[in-house]
Amino acid sequence: MDAGLFTANNIWMMLATALVFFMHTGFAFLEIGLTRQKNTINILFKNIFIITGGLLLYYAWGFNLMYPGFEEGDMGILKFAGFGIAAPEGGMTPEYADGGYTWWTDFLFQGMFAATAATIVSGAVAERMKIGAFMIFTVIYVGLVYPIVGAWKWGGGFLDSWGFYDFAGSTLVHSVGGWAALVAIFLLGSRIGKFGKDGKPNAIPGHSIPMATAGVLILWLGWFGFNGGSVLSADPELTSLVLVTTSLAAAAGGFGAMITSTILYKNLDLTMFLNGILGGLVGITAGADLMSPNEAVVIGFIAGIIIVGGVALVDKIKLDDPVGAVAVHLICGIWGTLAVGIFGSMASGAQFMTQLYGVLIVGGFCIVTSGIILGVLKATMGLRVSKEEEVEGLDIHEHGMDAYADFRMNQH
Repeated sequence: MDAGLFTANNIWMMLATALVFFMHTGFAFLEIGLTRQKNTINILFKNIFIITGGLLLYYAWGFNLMYPGFEEGDMGILKFAGFGIAAPEGGMTPEYADGGYTWWTDFLFQGMFAATAATIVSGAVAERMKIGAFMIFTVIYVGLVYPIVGAWKWGGGFLDSWGFYDFAGSTLVHSVGGWAALVAIFLLGSRIGKFGKDGKPNAIPGHSIPMATAGVLILWLGWFGFNGGSVLSADPELTSLVLVTTSLAAAAGGFGAMITSTILYKNLDLTMFLNGILGGLVGITAGADLMSPNEAVVIGFIAGIIIVGGVALVDKIKLDDPVGAVAVHLICGIWGTLAVGIFGSMASGAQFMTQLYGVLIVGGFCIVTSGIILGVLKATMGLRVSKEEEVEGLDIHEHGMDAYADFRMNQH
């Protein structure tokens, strides 16, 4: 391979890595914006812990658990290539990864993905989960559950050999986080005041919708790296197609949610519009390289409709999800994964069933593992802060500080 092409490929992959890293700013802004001022430090602390802890865990053993080098005869379920990271022979040459990138770039790009699953849970449990319990959960989930599931497809495991397809992680990243979020909010219970005595949900407005909007736009930008980098080279045709399908699905998702929520609720709800964009992005992530622009618009638009229905469903079953994480990441993640069997170049009945089996297997594994981790934490240290801590805010009780210097002064 030409040295210039190898360098260009690697530079694109490093740029994509940086864009995925920048998504953590987007997640933090979105989560802060949609929750109350008194819990801002708590949310920022969790988000910083996730990216720092996630990267260290991925270095310690996660990468080698996710890419263990399954061989013929292995069951393709679990294998471990050892602790720590060291570049293999030829890892810096075009012979590694078909000249798409070097081994070090490979590690860092995949490491950026690893923390995203826990960030999804952070938004769902906001304003009421003990920080210590969340940190322990993150270490176990990001350190063990995410790389094991990832190995089943991206590491060449049994889902890969079955023909299951997930280009950039509708299931392997977003649903993995979404299932854990669902289990966590079930075990935690709703925030004080979320549901009235009649069982009807009350709105608990976020303190900064401008910040939430900035977060969504940053996430959309980051998705160019999330999906575009998943081409695993700077291939001009495929990379440009992926960026087009990704953006069209995002735009269509926003429109799908905006139109649906306006028809149902008779108001132009910006938060639904924003979550519709994210739903479209999650929905296209499994098949961004397989779809035509027309198919991307359809997948995104349906994801936007799903968002409105998903948020209403979560409220109806009396679960409290402050940022809509279950609707965005879990329900649209499932939709995007199944869409590979309905639209695009791989569409067929057989492929649809393979996608469905993959969704069910990953879902079952994530429900059981997150249920065990969170169940043990609930029985030992407890998951939920006290009523007093929740009412007064987690910032002052768990961190001893406020995000905004004049906040508490103005309360008195």
